[in-house]
Amino acid sequence: MTLEKVLLLKYGEIALKGLNRAKFEKLLESNIKTALKNYGYNYSDFHIEKEQSIMIFSLNRGNQNIYDIEDAVKALGKVFGIAAINLAVKTEKNIDVIKAAVRDYVSPLISGKKSFAVEAKRSDKTYPLKSPEIAAEIGDVLYEMHNGGIKVDLSNPEIKVTVEIRESDAFLYTEKYRGAGGMPVGSNGKGLLLLSGGIDSPAAGYMMARRGMSISALHFTSEPYTSPRSKEKVIRLAKIISGYCGNIDFYSVSLTEIQEQIKKNCNQDYHTLILRRFMMQLAEKFAVENKFDCIITGESLGQVASQTIEAIAVTGDRIKLPVFRPCIGLDKYQIIDIAREIGTYDTSIEPYDDCCTVFTPRHPVTKPKLHAVFAEENKLERELLIAGAHKNIEKQNNL
Repeated sequence: MTLEKVLLLKYGEIALKGLNRAKFEKLLESNIKTALKNYGYNYSDFHIEKEQSIMIFSLNRGNQNIYDIEDAVKALGKVFGIAAINLAVKTEKNIDVIKAAVRDYVSPLISGKKSFAVEAKRSDKTYPLKSPEIAAEIGDVLYEMHNGGIKVDLSNPEIKVTVEIRESDAFLYTEKYRGAGGMPVGSNGKGLLLLSGGIDSPAAGYMMARRGMSISALHFTSEPYTSPRSKEKVIRLAKIISGYCGNIDFYSVSLTEIQEQIKKNCNQDYHTLILRRFMMQLAEKFAVENKFDCIITGESLGQVASQTIEAIAVTGDRIKLPVFRPCIGLDKYQIIDIAREIGTYDTSIEPYDDCCTVFTPRHPVTKPKLHAVFAEENKLERELLIAGAHKNIEKQNNL
């Protein structure tokens, strides 16, 4: 018999949203279509159907021989809001038809296995057979087809066969892929990510996008003290996380004049701290003008001198917009694990300097007092320097 392969896209937190769930489902469907389009699918190639707590992805007629549906798993595995993906075959809900599908599709998959288990899920409560009865029927078919050469092991099977009886059809699968989880991007506001070439900030952007936030990136440069390759590296990082965050608008701004003025006029021990204050003020000015809801940084408490609790407090002293620091309680190894998982680590460790390594003080202050910072910052034309940098912000759309 000819069986249609489909993907069952299981919800995560969306399933708990009650009366607001339709709004999240609509946004998730839009994000799914965007992810598939970026992966080479046309909207006319596939169909998405909503059922209770899931979406069902299928290829339209005529496309089954053009595309491998398993390729869609790679794209959909990065879409926030999907907790799990099942590669399944769809069949009628008639138990005899289901058994035939088991013989044609499932039986070859368990060939050579020593043990199996069958799980039945029945969301259609009007179905005449209960879940244990369905599982028993399917288990008998598999046991008989393999002449008793395979045993049932409900606690630790070598392969697990699942049959789901839903409102429209029945679905059989043995393969389950982990989804990205989280909330659909766009469901929780807009954030401006301060994206450097390091390990932490790409991870921070990923973490906030996983909570449903739309992300744009602002990168600070210091030409000619930093190489153009430094900016190119950060653009590549933005492209990698865009696979999870959706299309990212990328902005860059030079801090060269600000850094030169800090070096010329301020106590060396305060250079990095004052620079970071300028970065935050410049980011806030840009964020407010462009209607971002917050600023996102990759700061981790105590990781470097500028990320002590005192330094973080002083850095954000002038900022009114919320500043999210999703890495704040993680150690470096935990952040590295995230970077490796999302594919940014190898790019982040490429040896190109960024603006924060220019004019680095030998003995940076770690427990700054605000009045001392003000005394140094007041040596500069703060508003003029911020305005000069702001007018030269460059934009690169939709990475």
